[in-house]
Amino acid sequence: MSRVQRPVSRRPGAKPSPAAPRRVAKAPPAAPRLILFNKPFDVLTQFSDAEGRATLKDYIDVPGIYPAGRLDRDSEGLLLLTNDGQLQARIADPKHKLAKTYWVQVEGEPSAEQLQRLRDGVELNDGMTLPAQARQLDEPPLWPRNPPVRFRKSVPTSWLELVIREGRNRQVRRMTAAVGLPTLRLVRVRIGDWTIEGLDQGQWKEVPARL
Repeated sequence: MSRVQRPVSRRPGAKPSPAAPRRVAKAPPAAPRLILFNKPFDVLTQFSDAEGRATLKDYIDVPGIYPAGRLDRDSEGLLLLTNDGQLQARIADPKHKLAKTYWVQVEGEPSAEQLQRLRDGVELNDGMTLPAQARQLDEPPLWPRNPPVRFRKSVPTSWLELVIREGRNRQVRRMTAAVGLPTLRLVRVRIGDWTIEGLDQGQWKEVPARL
């Protein structure tokens, strides 16, 4: 004799017991990665652009990384990229005051007074900058810029090395302009202990992801 399965009786208005939550295995976090990239002139510090301009995607095919800080489209040199949020913050956040070294081609011959003003800090429209290291350089052994820098034949040019520990918008250009030395070419060569040494423009390499 077959048994008839009766429906389970519930009190009026009672809700069925919720099903036990399913446990979904989480993928292990990706190992931290750090990329050093020598950014060419006229390349945006992002991986896409609706206007079709050159971006990081044209040079780097590494998934899941993003820039730690920025470098203006019209500037060249060292850019760091990582997939690690904590490392990105320690590199990019100005409160950590990570030293950044720039080689700057300027219009004019710097005087001792102009160099001292850069060292002491310069008053900009968003406040006084921190003191910087500043010295004049012989022309450094860099790759030719494409397109070339436009010179005024009647005005000499010089190279400076500036080391700053801030990250304001277009800060180096504004600092040199404020002391009467407009920037013609700007190349970042070092961030902390990382440098572009051995990297031609448009080249990148991976290094251990640590400060």
